[in-house]
Amino acid sequence: MPQVSLTVNGKHETVEVEGRTLLVELLREKLGLTGTHVGCDTSQCGACVVHVDGSSVKSCTMLAVQAEGAAITTIEGLAAADGTLHPMQEMFREHHALQCGFCTPGMVMSAIDLVQSHPQGLTEQEIRHGLEGNLCRCTGYHNIVKAIAAAWPLMHGRAQAVAAE
Repeated sequence: MPQVSLTVNGKHETVEVEGRTLLVELLREKLGLTGTHVGCDTSQCGACVVHVDGSSVKSCTMLAVQAEGAAITTIEGLAAADGTLHPMQEMFREHHALQCGFCTPGMVMSAIDLVQSHPQGLTEQEIRHGLEGNLCRCTGYHNIVKAIAAAWPLMHGRAQAVAAE
């Protein structure tokens, strides 16, 4: 079986996998990082989004062997070592942008990539469009959009977040 060497949440890993193993399976089953969820098995829901070399990727659409040499960040790798949440995680908490929590890891990972790729700012319409690949069955997205908008200035060092209403 082939081996895959990659860096996951800052830790170098070498894992033996079958050629058909998906990245999401490697993360969950081989490395025990179960924050990355499998929701639909068709790449429609976004529950499996992780960052591969800084960009959001649906890990159910990528073979583990394709991640050779890559730097992977999962939801478990966002918080600081002391437990301080990433600004996006904090704003999701602050703005009540989660319900059951199943979609939340993928939503947070997609939102971080969205904010990082828009250094000049984001409109509500751009946020909503940017989330089209992520499904949440519990919310109407209103608080998710508010959380992302509140995280943008924190992530770009431009202001402090506005408290939830």
